[in-house]
Amino acid sequence: MSIIATAVVLLIAAEHVYILVLEMFLWTGPRARAAFGTSAEFASATKALAANQGLYNGFLAAGLIWGAVASSPVGFQAKVFFLACVAVAGLYGAATVSRKIVFVQTVPAVIGLALVLTAHS
Repeated sequence: MSIIATAVVLLIAAEHVYILVLEMFLWTGPRARAAFGTSAEFASATKALAANQGLYNGFLAAGLIWGAVASSPVGFQAKVFFLACVAVAGLYGAATVSRKIVFVQTVPAVIGLALVLTAHS
């Protein structure tokens, strides 16, 4: 079960690296605009804000990767902390931006957290 939990953590980290790329480097392009449902004008006006948000997604990814490669207890603690952060960020995003964020971000984080906790016990 531990290998599955770690694989899920790394998949969630990869998702956040992808979000980082969309928000920091591709924000005004068609792929990011389609993913986030923004217009060219909105994307242009919010480019700096999106880059900042992308950086935070990168921090989440870095923490998840750290948790996946570090030995316990630090690895376990990092995975739990960063998965909880992803879940909370997803809840906030779902409440303030789009309900689909709960399925893209919160649900995978909660599944990952359940797997990590189960593998640890």
